[in-house]
Amino acid sequence: MKKRATVPLTISALCLAGGVILPQAFHFLPIPNAGGMLCPMHIPVLLCGILCGWPWGLLCGILTPLLSSMITGMPPLFPTGASMICELATYGILSGLFYQITQGKIYATLFPAMLGGRFVMGISSLLFYNLAGKGYTFELFLTSAFVTALPGILLQLTLIPLLVVILKKSKLFPAQQNS
Repeated sequence: MKKRATVPLTISALCLAGGVILPQAFHFLPIPNAGGMLCPMHIPVLLCGILCGWPWGLLCGILTPLLSSMITGMPPLFPTGASMICELATYGILSGLFYQITQGKIYATLFPAMLGGRFVMGISSLLFYNLAGKGYTFELFLTSAFVTALPGILLQLTLIPLLVVILKKSKLFPAQQNS
């Protein structure tokens, strides 16, 4: 394996592991629906796209909910897990692309990536929940994507820039792969 691929592969694997472990840790919080509120699986995927570029972010976004579902049973693979795969894959792609396009402007990366992922989540949820015979309305989309998830959105907008700054200062921030 080329040295050039080793660093993003390692970081992506760590983000994937974090995406499986963090949600489980959040279940210990005495907060009902802590996972839906704090969106812990989103953080490692957004970070992976930023740190490693969009192809690795895409892969992390697809594999994280899939692996979590297989190991822990959460999220249930269909329809929630399928929708999360679409959402997180979009986060991984967009965070990697926007970080490169904006030349490292973190909020100019996070806002469109998070909005794009939520938009894709709404479309995919509409499709998958209806295929499962469950209703999915625009009101449910707004509630789950923005109202319930507001603490998670704020956590992402606080924690991810902080982690990027810490990694840059410690010289652990890898150069993105040009893909």
